[in-house]
Amino acid sequence: MPTAPVLIWFRQDLRLQDNAALASALARGGPVIPVYIHDVAGEGRWAPGGAARWWLHHSLAALDASLRKRNSRLVLARGDSATILPDLCRSTGAAAVYWNDRYEPAARNRDQAVAAALAANGLSVHTSDGTLLFEPAAITNRQGGPFQVYTPFWRHCLTLPVPAPVRIPAGPFPVPDRWPDTRELAALGLRSPLGWDAGFDAVWTPGEDGAQARLKSFFARSADTYDEQRNQPGIEGTSRLSPHLHFGEISPRQVWAAAQARAKASGVFPSSRGIQVFLSEIGWREFAHHLLHHFPHTPEQPLRPVFARFPWAQDPGGKGLLAWQRGRTGYPIVDAGMRQLWHTGWMHNRVRMITASFLVKHLRLPWAEGAAWFWDTLVDADLANNTLGWQWSAGCGADAAPYFRIFAPVLQGRKFDPDGTYIRRWVPELAQLPDRWIHEPWAATPAVLNTAGVALGRNYPAPIVDHTRARAQALVAFRSLRSG
Repeated sequence: MPTAPVLIWFRQDLRLQDNAALASALARGGPVIPVYIHDVAGEGRWAPGGAARWWLHHSLAALDASLRKRNSRLVLARGDSATILPDLCRSTGAAAVYWNDRYEPAARNRDQAVAAALAANGLSVHTSDGTLLFEPAAITNRQGGPFQVYTPFWRHCLTLPVPAPVRIPAGPFPVPDRWPDTRELAALGLRSPLGWDAGFDAVWTPGEDGAQARLKSFFARSADTYDEQRNQPGIEGTSRLSPHLHFGEISPRQVWAAAQARAKASGVFPSSRGIQVFLSEIGWREFAHHLLHHFPHTPEQPLRPVFARFPWAQDPGGKGLLAWQRGRTGYPIVDAGMRQLWHTGWMHNRVRMITASFLVKHLRLPWAEGAAWFWDTLVDADLANNTLGWQWSAGCGADAAPYFRIFAPVLQGRKFDPDGTYIRRWVPELAQLPDRWIHEPWAATPAVLNTAGVALGRNYPAPIVDHTRARAQALVAFRSLRSG
């Protein structure tokens, strides 16, 4: 008797290799129908932002191309997953749906609704772990609760075995006799009609092949020196794997296995210092999801309740927020980061910390405003990472930066971009300034500014806040929480 078809529901696992749900579906032996549903409502308040939708469009195209090489294809739909999946099962005769787990609060609620709808129709559900190294619910501290400090969390994780990547057999996939109807990719409406994302194509190659190429390039170029170069935005010292990891074009297990293989091949085992630090960044990703799983309210509310009454500054007309968003604050390292974000959909991690600190501590504007902007403009916008990063910067989350840690933009620029390479790339109106003044053009003499073609207040803004005064006001505001 022929085996009934099954559906494999792709979400943030847009790859074939090390796809546990796909492996399970193929192991059943019957036809497999790959499906992606653009379910905006099912994402709650956190449907993909503009930059992430650009990436998703191209990643879906890449996944379909990979499937077609296996004699298969990707069925696209738009709407309510809890309605569409049972309907697809009825129209195709599919007996089960397979998927890899997600951990965002809205996605978890949707998955429960989908599973209930499928069960009500007599269909079976098979879920797998395919997004993280470790299931968030399985990691607990000695008291049986969640970790809230990274170091003991990651130390505990390093005592646990990391599963090997799941191999997907070569050759064509079993396919149904008749394919269900599908939407055209363009009909999902993922691309911006304004074309503001046009520059992304020159920077990124979404898809599983692009992810593997990025990983190989990183290991060949800078993995072993990652610990030394990761904080320097003017050089290619990081992996830039974050969007590939978010969309599941590569799994953390694949990254982990590749790092171990690299260490063995180089004779430095368990690994070089650079690779150890790089893997610790994978650990921060795990920690972010651990926190989101256990504290699902944190994308909208501070983990530390006392911060709900933080005295944020007034911003009449949103002038401060707009200057920050456009990279017009008058602080070159901040402006360079915000412009890199707008033009490429990505920002160097050190500069993310600098720009975030500037928003919440120099301008004293709510961290949620920054999180929302990053959500819409980052191609790697990830709810767990975005929440952890912003609450860390604001001092209101787990393992957060102390309230008195206020990054001085000039000092940060001098330390991590000493010759101004990064600033000259993204703030070209300052490119002719000598290194001495590139981080604080307002301190240069009129003659120096004139020679460099810089007219403060005209072609480049004067600082919108004074660092010393802003720092003092921020300290007063933060200390008020301790005495209240």
